[in-house]
Amino acid sequence: MSIIAQHGEIFIILACLFGFFMAWGVGANDVANAMGTSVGSKAITIKQAIIIAVIFEFLGAWLAGGEVTATIRGGIVDPALLEANPQLLVYGMLSALLAAAIWLLVASAKGWPVSTTHSIVGAIVGFGAVGLGMEAVAWNRVGTIASSWVVSPLLAGTIAFVLFKSVQHLIFESHDPFAAAKRYVPVYTFLVGFIVAMVTLTKGLTHVGLDLSFGQSFLFSLLIGTVIMGTGISLQRRIKYERRADDHFGFSNVERVFGVLMIFTACAMAFAHGSNDVANAVGPLAAVISVVRSDGVIDSAALVPWWVLMLGGGGIVFGLVTYGHKVIATVGTGITELTPSRGFAATLAAATTVVLASGTGLPISTTHTLVGAVLGVGLARGMAALNLSVIGTIVMSWLITLPAGAGLSILFFFTFKGIFG
Repeated sequence: MSIIAQHGEIFIILACLFGFFMAWGVGANDVANAMGTSVGSKAITIKQAIIIAVIFEFLGAWLAGGEVTATIRGGIVDPALLEANPQLLVYGMLSALLAAAIWLLVASAKGWPVSTTHSIVGAIVGFGAVGLGMEAVAWNRVGTIASSWVVSPLLAGTIAFVLFKSVQHLIFESHDPFAAAKRYVPVYTFLVGFIVAMVTLTKGLTHVGLDLSFGQSFLFSLLIGTVIMGTGISLQRRIKYERRADDHFGFSNVERVFGVLMIFTACAMAFAHGSNDVANAVGPLAAVISVVRSDGVIDSAALVPWWVLMLGGGGIVFGLVTYGHKVIATVGTGITELTPSRGFAATLAAATTVVLASGTGLPISTTHTLVGAVLGVGLARGMAALNLSVIGTIVMSWLITLPAGAGLSILFFFTFKGIFG
C-alpha cells in the first residue's frame, strides 16, 4: 500500500489548510499592494478599497484563475523526476505552501510589502534543490525569474516618472488646471481601461480557455477602454469647480477629477491581480489534490476543481479584511506622499509593466513593480519627496524573502518526510 493511498485524506486536508493560510497571506500582503496606491492617495477609503478588492479579487480568482499556471506547478521543479516517489512532490508542495505562508505572515505583521511570487518560488526551489537534488531544479527558469525582479521596478519607475511629468506639464502647469484636467483626464481614463484590459486578456484569461491572439486582445482592449472612458466622462461631468481660500490654483479640484480615475484603476488592478496571484496559493494545492486523487500519477496539466478556486478567493478576501491595512499604509503613504494624480501615475505604470512582461512571458512580481512605480513618482517630485528609510527596509525584506522561503521549506520538507516516511 503506497504512502499516498494510506495518508491521502490527511494530505488533502493539510493542503487545504495550508492553501487557505497562503491565500490569507496573499490577501494580507499582495492585495494590499494593489490597493495601497488608491488608498494612500485618498481617492478611496480603506473600507471602499476592501469592498472593491473583495468583489474584484474574487471575480478574478474565480473567472480567470481556472487552469493553474504551469510555472508554479511544473516549471520550476521537473515533475518527471518524481514518478517513482510521488509522495515527495506532495511533501514538497505542502512545505512550499506552509513556508511561503509563514513568511508572508511575518512580513504582513511588520507591514513589509514582499512578493508572494518570490516567496513561493523560493520555497519550491528550496525543497527541489535540497530534497530532490540540484539537477531537479530548472535553473535557467529561476535565472530568468530573478532577472525580472531588477527589470520590473526599474521599468515601472521610469514609466511612472514620465507619466507624472506629463500630468505636471499638461495639467498642473497650464493656465487653467481644472479645465486642462477635464480635457486630458478622459485620455488617461482610456489608457487605464485599455492597459488593464490588455493585462487581463494577455496574462489572465489564457487559463479560462479564452485564448485570444495578441491582435484580438488589442481590439477588445480598445473597445473596453472606450467604454470606460465614456463612464469616466459622465462621472466627471458631475464635478463642479469649488473655490477654496487656501487653494489659489484650483489644484484640489484637479485632484477630485483624478479621484474618479483612481476608482477605475483600483477595480481593474484588483481583478488582474486576483486572476494571477491566486495561482501562487492554489497551484501547489491543486498539485497535491491531483496526485492524491490519481493515486500517485503526476499530471502537470490537471484542471483545478472549482471549490479550490473558491477556497483561494475566500482566503484572499479574509486576509485583506483581517490584516491588509498594515501593508496598505506602507505602500500608500510610507514611501512618498500620494495624491490621486500621483497614485494614478504609479498604478498605471505598474499595470503597463505587467502587460509588457506578460507579452514577453517574464514572470514578474506585482509588488516590486508597484513599489518601483511609486518610487518613480516620488523621484519626479525630487529626492526630498522620498522616505529613504522606508525604502531601505522594503529592499531588505525583498532580499530576505527568497532565502527565508527556501530555508523554511527545506525544514518542513524533511519534517513531513520524517512523519510520513
